[in-house]
Amino acid sequence: MKQMMPPRLHRALSRLRHAPPPSYDDRYPRVDVFEWRPAGSAINFGDRLATVVAERVLALHGRSLDEETARDATLFTVGSVMHFAKTGDTVWGSGVNGKIPADRHAFDALDIRAVRGPLTAAFLSERGLDVPAVYGDPALLLPTLFPDRFKRHSARPVLFVPNLHDLTLAPTLGLPFVSPLRGWNAVVEQIVGADLVLASSLHGVVIAEAFGIPARHVRLTETEPPFKYDDYARGTGRSGIDSANSVAEALEMGGAPPISFDPQALLATFPHDLWE
Repeated sequence: MKQMMPPRLHRALSRLRHAPPPSYDDRYPRVDVFEWRPAGSAINFGDRLATVVAERVLALHGRSLDEETARDATLFTVGSVMHFAKTGDTVWGSGVNGKIPADRHAFDALDIRAVRGPLTAAFLSERGLDVPAVYGDPALLLPTLFPDRFKRHSARPVLFVPNLHDLTLAPTLGLPFVSPLRGWNAVVEQIVGADLVLASSLHGVVIAEAFGIPARHVRLTETEPPFKYDDYARGTGRSGIDSANSVAEALEMGGAPPISFDPQALLATFPHDLWE
């Protein structure tokens, strides 16, 4: 004899079968790491490091980026992305983009743990925000976070890493180059195999210097103002960026002075509390 389902259970199962799939807003609270992406489906390796670094720091502390948290939050890490921040967001190592007007920064208050450099700190302080004197692009942490993954070796004398806007110029320079649109791990592998890195990409310089490889910023076009490069250089113990204006000049200048950076000081300010 067929057993009848209780009417109340039947109605509940029917509602579940016909319910629309949950939307983004229906999901559990979590921390989103902001990651800028160019138009289309491309991923710029430097900006991708925002998520890579945050995921790795959390994993080393037994946590996951996808965990349910007490409240929704947005974390800004790698990149010149301060103009995307909103009131209440958390900042750990981000920087101001020199080509974005000041009035595009529409936040009133931010939870700032660290910034890329003192120029970003001054910009935010002038807006009345509390900015601790902890500097450094979080991408500098790659050697610390992946101690056995990427090993410096001598595969080529020079490598060029173009900024996304300079990518079409790279094949004309007469140097081996790596596209910033390749996977972040592939770009890092190429960088650690060079004796000297020339780059119009900020993170081409950052990654090279993080691994102790001499690097020189090359300003091929006027597309990217000096601000973010200068901010990074000052945040790593230099007096500012000393850019070359051509490959020939960069080769003559060689690498910039070594960085002064304490990875533990930056790691100590990571906002683990957002996941607690």
